[in-house]
Amino acid sequence: MKMPTLSEKTTLAEKTCTPCRGGVPPLGRAEAETLLAAAPDWTLMDEARRIERGFRFGNFREAAEFVRQIGELAEAEGHHPDIAFGWGYATISLQTKKIAGLHENDVIMATKIDRIFSRRQGLPAGRM
Repeated sequence: MKMPTLSEKTTLAEKTCTPCRGGVPPLGRAEAETLLAAAPDWTLMDEARRIERGFRFGNFREAAEFVRQIGELAEAEGHHPDIAFGWGYATISLQTKKIAGLHENDVIMATKIDRIFSRRQGLPAGRM
């Protein structure tokens, strides 16, 4: 798998999600793995039909604030993840439901969510 350059990672994070009307084939595993190289902490799940990442926080308030920021991003992008969170954690799952699989939009969102998380100073980073 080819690792993306810094400019390729930046390009995905600077893109905007495009409306998905359905009828578009989902990304195949190889395409998904190539794009996902821009968001290496995310994991392909369900036979490459969705991606997921866990995040850790110091308390409930930090997790809730992170989730709030993702909610604002989701509304701005028109692309909405599934979110589970509680004391000290948040798990984000992305899939384009209209095509029951992955689309470039999911990786765009993943890179933007990673940026939100990386801006949080002084918090322990980590996968769940």
